Amino acid sequence: MYIKRNYGFWMTFNWSKRPFIFGLIYSLIVTAIAFFTPFNIALPWQPISIIGIAVAFYLGFKNNSSYDRTWEARKIWGSIVNNSRTFGAAILAFVQGSDADTVKKELIYRHIAWLTALRYQLRLSRTWEHTEERISNLYNSEVCENYYERLDQELMNLISENEFKDYKGKSNMATQLLARQAKRLQELRDQDYFEDFRHMEFHALIRSFYEDQGKSERIKNFPFPRQYASTTLWLSMVFAAFVPFGMLDLFYRDGSAWIWITVPMTALVIWIFFLMEKIGDYSENPFEGSYNDVPITAIARGIEIDLREMMNEEDVPKPVEAVNGFLM
Repeated sequence: MYIKRNYGFWMTFNWSKRPFIFGLIYSLIVTAIAFFTPFNIALPWQPISIIGIAVAFYLGFKNNSSYDRTWEARKIWGSIVNNSRTFGAAILAFVQGSDADTVKKELIYRHIAWLTALRYQLRLSRTWEHTEERISNLYNSEVCENYYERLDQELMNLISENEFKDYKGKSNMATQLLARQAKRLQELRDQDYFEDFRHMEFHALIRSFYEDQGKSERIKNFPFPRQYASTTLWLSMVFAAFVPFGMLDLFYRDGSAWIWITVPMTALVIWIFFLMEKIGDYSENPFEGSYNDVPITAIARGIEIDLREMMNEEDVPKPVEAVNGFLM
């Protein structure tokens, strides 16, 4: 996620310059044909503008739908933040016994392990995501955050080796961690570390974590419908193909140099439409690890800091810092 006040103009242009360059070349060819040959290839601008209005409406629909996916993902992780704090506070307040401190640490560390496994799973690549444009030097182009190398190391610092081996090879490690947490809470209830009512409260929180995980996985594993995503691209290309011919109708005068204004104006219109299309396209997948995603790594680190400080630990990790304005 980009956290500075604004994207710079040249940063934005560099990200989306290809349609502008293609528009320049294409309109230059069309304009040269009109200027140096006797052929009148200009088309009335009015029907072309109607196509442009229709495409703009469709782009607006796509961008609104894409934004909804990103905002929903942020709300889901906001819920994870709130419920995690509640879970940590409940553990510290409810768990009683001779070795309560050890049990509290075990439960809280397992929860941090769940957060770690979940965010790594959400960073895994999908065929419809923009894996080639993930943040340089922060994410691997094939598997984000070097999943199979770094996840094991992080989890081994949070849970026992024997417990880790139970999860190794499972298709959904985060799910198994929550299942183990629920089983462990039942064991603690049977040993009278807390009463039935408080056990029910713990289980309600486990259910909320499963719900938030499932909602995140729904966004991750179900792409923005391809028929909508593809149609906006093709309609934009159709409109772009007609733009220089309509511009000739506006600027062409016999023997006049005004005709060459067609070139930059066409490139500008094409760039604007494809920029809108690309913004929607890159907002569809809020967990892919690109420049506009939800910063789940920073959010998870913030939760970890809160939980460790609740236990009055001294070796608390620092918040994730932005790199060149980007927070992962």
